[in-house]
Amino acid sequence: MPGLEISLLKLYVPLIGWIGLGVLLGHKLPKAVPLFLGKFLFWVGVPLSIVSFLRQTDLSESVWLAPIAAWTAMLLGGGLAWIWIQGRSHWKHWQQQQTLHSGSQANSALRNFTQRNSAQSKRRSPQANWSKPTQGSFLLAAMVGNTGYLGYPVSLALVGPQYFAWAIFYDTLGSTLGAYGLGVALAARFGMGGQGQRLLIEALLKNPALWSFWLGLGFRTIPLPELAEQALKGCGWAVIALSLLLLGMRLSQLTSWQSVKPASISLGIKMLIVPLMVGFGLSYFGVTGPPQLAIVLQMSMPPAFATLVIAEAYNLDRELTVTALAVGSLGLLLTLPIWLWLFSN
Repeated sequence: MPGLEISLLKLYVPLIGWIGLGVLLGHKLPKAVPLFLGKFLFWVGVPLSIVSFLRQTDLSESVWLAPIAAWTAMLLGGGLAWIWIQGRSHWKHWQQQQTLHSGSQANSALRNFTQRNSAQSKRRSPQANWSKPTQGSFLLAAMVGNTGYLGYPVSLALVGPQYFAWAIFYDTLGSTLGAYGLGVALAARFGMGGQGQRLLIEALLKNPALWSFWLGLGFRTIPLPELAEQALKGCGWAVIALSLLLLGMRLSQLTSWQSVKPASISLGIKMLIVPLMVGFGLSYFGVTGPPQLAIVLQMSMPPAFATLVIAEAYNLDRELTVTALAVGSLGLLLTLPIWLWLFSN
């Protein structure tokens, strides 16, 4: 256990430090700063870090199981979230039927009193009947994780650069394609907008992380001078720090903490149930040790900021999406020890 505590301490200090500094700067600096930093990391920083860390990773044939695990996790999360939505709908319907049946046997005064209380209860609980946009945001929060800006530094700190390829494969061929592929399809199905579909698909095709992934695979075998190699590694770690700083800045701009209950249920599916089920299932396919831990850590990340982009483009429930982002980012500090305890050697 002391080894696990040391690993968590080495992660939490820079994690909380950089994110906390980002939250502080997000309140002090102009809004243009995080926008500029986000564009720099998206087009230059993250692609550079992928190329850098791919040169340090051990690529085995089994590493291709990472995107398979990613898609399994997304489909399982979406399936469990859909089962919850349907079960909740049937339960609410049954409760309404029971209320109507009981009311028909009561006198008129009691029936009117019950109806008034029922109407007041519905006004107090606007989430009693979920709309299609709310269902869409609930599904997205249970499926797509922040495996890039947050998953990368967590994996590097707890598993190490040698197994970082598992995290990269999970993110680029799993989460990124899932967010702008399956995520867009779901948003178009449940949203009230849908006019941004072409733009989101173009964003997927133009995503520099995908292109740098393939570039890094071919570039990793080309020898570089020692000075250039060290400079590339330094740039990679600097990008990780800037990514955490940007995450803090973005969190500082989230002002809505409503919809905590449905967000918590969705996060329970995304960050607890799915990693447990798929994580233990990986051992049956021979994926154990650090690769297993790397996949589980990626799979247990809170919802990605891409869910907010999609929610705004398709008029989903932005309040639920924002709450899931904020609560999930804080809850990660509580769930990480679980995965280290269960899957760390």
